[in-house]
Amino acid sequence: MLSEYKKKGLLVVGAKQTSKALNEDKLSEVFIAQDAEKYVIRGIQEAALNKNATITFVASMKKLGKDCGISVGAATAGILKESI
Repeated sequence: MLSEYKKKGLLVVGAKQTSKALNEDKLSEVFIAQDAEKYVIRGIQEAALNKNATITFVASMKKLGKDCGISVGAATAGILKESI
């Protein structure tokens, strides 16, 4: 599912990249792993709410990583707005 966005260059993966893209108001949707450390995702969740990005929770970091097409877990990922 998310790997299609990755192929198009519209996916950011990981807390740092997601946070940076949110601060620059570049994301339309944010995915957050439910088993991620709360201190890692707290700021990302708040920023997503402030930027009116859709938040989707995923069962685990392992599943989110797999959905993004990477071999490790991911706490967060985001879909870039296509107009950027």
